[in-house]
Amino acid sequence: MFSRRIKDEGLVFFFDKSQRVSLHMLFVFFPIDIIFLDEKKRVVEVKESFKPFTFYTSKERIKYLIELPNGTVKKTKISKDDVIRF
Repeated sequence: MFSRRIKDEGLVFFFDKSQRVSLHMLFVFFPIDIIFLDEKKRVVEVKESFKPFTFYTSKERIKYLIELPNGTVKKTKISKDDVIRF
């Protein structure tokens, strides 16, 4: 919250167990891309250009969530069923 855009960096969130996750963009003033991963780090859902002051709930149960700069998903061609290593 209240963060400034940091070019070419992302955030990874780990959850204790697989679950549906609700997100909000309150007080975030720029869009971001979100990648939702299962326990095997397989992409199960992608939310591109998540806009400021909006809400979203994942459709799938996830274990990891990656926030990336807007346009990263399109630029890197990340899609469902890809496996992300970190």
